[in-house]
Amino acid sequence: MKAVLEEFAMASEEGAKSLNFLEEIITKDLENGVVKKVITRFPPEPNGYLHIGHAKSICLNFGLAKQFGGECNLRFDDTNPAKEETEYVESIMEDVKWLGFEWANLRYASDYFDQFHKWAIDLIKAGKAYVDDQSADEIRLKRGTLTKPGEDSPYRNRSIEENLDLFMRMTNGEFEEGSRVLRAKIDMSSSNLNMRDPVIYRILKRSHHRTGDKWCVYPMYDFAHGYEDAIEGVTHSICTLEFQDHRPLYDWFIENVDVPHVPHQYEFARLNLTYTLMSKRKLLELVTTGIVSGWDDPRMPTICGFRRRGYTPESIRRFCKEIGVAKADSLVDVELLQHCLREELNKTAQRGMAVLRPLKVVLENWPEGFVDELEAENNPEDAGAGSRKIRIGKEIYIERDDFMEEPVKGFFRLAPDKEVRLKYAYIIKCNDVVKDENGEVVELRCTVDMDSRGGDAPDGRKIKGTLHWAWAGEAVRARVNLYGHLFTLRNMNDMEEGKDYKDYLDPNSLVVIEDALVEPILASAKPMDRFQFLRHGYFCADYESSPERPVFNLTVSLKDSWGKQNK
Repeated sequence: MKAVLEEFAMASEEGAKSLNFLEEIITKDLENGVVKKVITRFPPEPNGYLHIGHAKSICLNFGLAKQFGGECNLRFDDTNPAKEETEYVESIMEDVKWLGFEWANLRYASDYFDQFHKWAIDLIKAGKAYVDDQSADEIRLKRGTLTKPGEDSPYRNRSIEENLDLFMRMTNGEFEEGSRVLRAKIDMSSSNLNMRDPVIYRILKRSHHRTGDKWCVYPMYDFAHGYEDAIEGVTHSICTLEFQDHRPLYDWFIENVDVPHVPHQYEFARLNLTYTLMSKRKLLELVTTGIVSGWDDPRMPTICGFRRRGYTPESIRRFCKEIGVAKADSLVDVELLQHCLREELNKTAQRGMAVLRPLKVVLENWPEGFVDELEAENNPEDAGAGSRKIRIGKEIYIERDDFMEEPVKGFFRLAPDKEVRLKYAYIIKCNDVVKDENGEVVELRCTVDMDSRGGDAPDGRKIKGTLHWAWAGEAVRARVNLYGHLFTLRNMNDMEEGKDYKDYLDPNSLVVIEDALVEPILASAKPMDRFQFLRHGYFCADYESSPERPVFNLTVSLKDSWGKQNK
């Protein structure tokens, strides 16, 4: 938590030079005495797992509260028992904590169901709400369009007494689901469709994860949200841009009952990430249909998916800071997120050698029975990281791609009669190639320059290629999961007409290697330990990893296209 506080302290100092529009609003509100203490909230609905878009909102709401000496609440908008589960509540709390934040208060919309119900009755008594017997389809048809006004419900002018009676009977469970709703009585000709008598209560005979079977009616999100803010004293209710047209309705509900506090809503641009889908409905479909292994599949854009893939909370917080806060939607390159991660892992991740597709190499002139012990640095970017001992003997393995029988121009790795350097070890030369009955290379016979220990040629000859390797005597067999983008389309909002998001699934988004070989220090890794596999990329030990059967997930490759483009 200390690191998080330091981050936002620095952000506050930088803010003195350049404030985003939300910081400007809050600064003016404090200077003018409009608010005495900043109170924000992060209000997810517990109907799924949080994704990277929510991370931006988390960092923004908690960050602003911290920056201005205020508080941020975690609040669950649990107004729809048909879709909400305790599992999602627990996962959301875990994700917020993992990102490095602590909430001032834990709140639920369901804490206020009694008060919401009283305010609904107040609206009915004021002639500003009525019970409608139309079906959902009928209401939808009479709502109108952007160019055509809506039509009044035939039940719009019911008496206050009749509306009160019907609403209480709805509450008591007398009517079936879908038979009636309570609607706000505003303006069916409004240019804003959200103001055309929106539904504020519906009948749902479902058990709620907190209130059980107490209620047969539940408030709609638009009705409840502003009232939650009012009850909690939220000063700056920060939402994404899709709620901009809902703001007049937010204000209308606040204005038409007696609330303890008047909150205000502000909107910012949501996060859109390349090669990424962030619809909760579609993410749920990916899980339920088995396209991915679960919500924490490392290809998923969920926070738990990023966590399992090896991302750090620090890199995600930095990413959210880098993209900033805007009023207009834009598409952010996932390469920026990867860049933030690489910069951190380059400084913190221990190095190790892993051979993903092994090719056997026999060092023919290696002294029989001799095993050499070598020094290997743990992290060249961190002097305090120290070193480790690695061993080498007569038989080793290199990457199959590091050998070419007929090398093309510019290939500086191993080939017949060519020399390469083994990282931390010796210079070797390929003398012979052993093939199987199908003509596939299965073994290389090499000689080693025993005077080149450490990798330098004693006569000063230059060796262009340096390879990583694994000693057969202690290498451990491991499973390595190579993850890529789940989708092939850069902007998932640009799908061709008639196509579904599943048409853009990348069949190669996961490549599983069962017979990789890793050095012992990697095999002993605990779940979520992070490493740089030399020449490959950054990996983390999976939750399923064990010393007997190590499992590693590719976090991010070494290549940094975004960093190169933006130097």
